[in-house]
Amino acid sequence: MKFSNVLVQWYLQNKRDLPWRQTSNPYKIWLSEIILQQTRVDQGMVYYFKFIEHFPTVFHLAKASEEEVLKLWQGLGYYSRARNLHFSAKYIVNELKGHFPSSYIQILKLKGVGDYTASAIASICYNEATAVVDGNVYRVLARYFGIATPINSTKGIKEFKLLAQKLLNPTISGTHNQAVMEFGARMCKPQNPDCEICPLNESCVAIQKQTVKTLPVKEKKLKIKKRYFNYLVVQTSNNKTIIEKREKGIWINLYQFPLLESAHEIDVNQLITSEKFDKLFGKLNTSVKLFNQTMVVHKLSHQHIYTKFWIINTPNSAKFSLIWDEIKRFPVPILIDNFLNEYKSN
Repeated sequence: MKFSNVLVQWYLQNKRDLPWRQTSNPYKIWLSEIILQQTRVDQGMVYYFKFIEHFPTVFHLAKASEEEVLKLWQGLGYYSRARNLHFSAKYIVNELKGHFPSSYIQILKLKGVGDYTASAIASICYNEATAVVDGNVYRVLARYFGIATPINSTKGIKEFKLLAQKLLNPTISGTHNQAVMEFGARMCKPQNPDCEICPLNESCVAIQKQTVKTLPVKEKKLKIKKRYFNYLVVQTSNNKTIIEKREKGIWINLYQFPLLESAHEIDVNQLITSEKFDKLFGKLNTSVKLFNQTMVVHKLSHQHIYTKFWIINTPNSAKFSLIWDEIKRFPVPILIDNFLNEYKSN
């Protein structure tokens, strides 16, 4: 219990004043946990307040359209989180009569919820003795106990979960879990941890063996995939354009300009002779120029998207009926939103 007691004492004296720590409402804590997946606290806070304002209860979220949810989520990335959140809200309302599941096993059944999120909600809201293991926890445990097992290996995932469970103080599960996570986020940081003032420094294996910088260990990442996107940005003489709903991939159900994905970078001649261009414009007169003469590189965890926005001026046509100012009503990837903001200012 010494490990837990030290961290809990540190936590109670040093914890940040975060809005989801002022409630035991499982809906609000679930919302915060989903938002904070792959997201920094300062960025996630803004979205948390927006969602609570628009959808104060799970009933409000379930009643919303997916488009509303995606629009509010815009810019946060990993959009499957928003789709799963909305799907699960409808499940809670329609199948569970609005009662949020109250155990780790039941919470785990929600779409988009894994071991970490289920453990966090179950322990914080219901004090269920189930340990959380996130990036912060991996780092604290790997360094303190000097564990070199890769944290993203099957063996590592099991080993760290068992250790975290063994260290858990079951009488204050929620506080213990939050303490370890907060300690990893603020004291045992990835870079430049505060080892000199760490309350665990006298018994930390990584400090003793000078392996702080090499722990935790991660197996080598998969090779980053390169993709080439060419967006056809239509600008008619009466200020109309066209967008389409993405039907698959990372940004499914978000809106974008007509897209030509190519195997490599293409020039204007390759663009105007493509099947996509012909299908969209046919015999219409067009003039084509590359926006800002630049390629935008949008980096995701598993792929880099090399993007060109081609501005295509053309006469009025019935197929281009969307007024430019109306685009902002639709949920779009941050890549498109950044372009729209820049294009408007030019």
